[in-house]
Amino acid sequence: MSSLHIDLQMVGEFTFQFTANKPLYPQGTAVFGNKEKAKGSLLAEKIFEVDKVQNITVSDNVVKVTMNHDFDDWADTPEKLENIIKEQIKSGQKLISDKVLESLPSTEEIKKKLQKILDQEVNPAVAEHGGWIKLLDVKGNTVYVEMGGGCQGCSMSLATLKQGVENAFRQAVPEIGEVLDITDHAGGKNPYYKRN
Repeated sequence: MSSLHIDLQMVGEFTFQFTANKPLYPQGTAVFGNKEKAKGSLLAEKIFEVDKVQNITVSDNVVKVTMNHDFDDWADTPEKLENIIKEQIKSGQKLISDKVLESLPSTEEIKKKLQKILDQEVNPAVAEHGGWIKLLDVKGNTVYVEMGGGCQGCSMSLATLKQGVENAFRQAVPEIGEVLDITDHAGGKNPYYKRN
């Protein structure tokens, strides 16, 4: 059996991503927005013991930890978080509670709520730039979208997805996991902001 290895990278201004060489939660994506939601999920409980953790996402072999915007302990925190993740994996205990999956709304309910957000909030805003965003599917709590018009190939598409669409979706359905853009951005013919 191979030894445990974890890679660290920054995936946002305040987000650490830890990728393990073994599965942590292959059932889907678990999102913990606070200590209360982490109760019963050992890995998330332990991570929230670190000062200034804002939220945690666990998906397959990846743990993303977003810190509060007043976070300033860059020297010690990444190592602390990595050690917690390693300790919990090595413990052999269940890392994420079964309640996470059991508490999910139905796929149809998630789709309905997200489509409403797209119709009423997101698409009217991106239409001003000649774009549109389509909800393609929801599998478990993973959401798949496609961007078109001025959004396809736009250099701002990732920011639109992460800061706009994903935030709006998460406010409507806090239990959703990853929001994945499966657009062929290289095929975009008329992006609003051209890529360099």
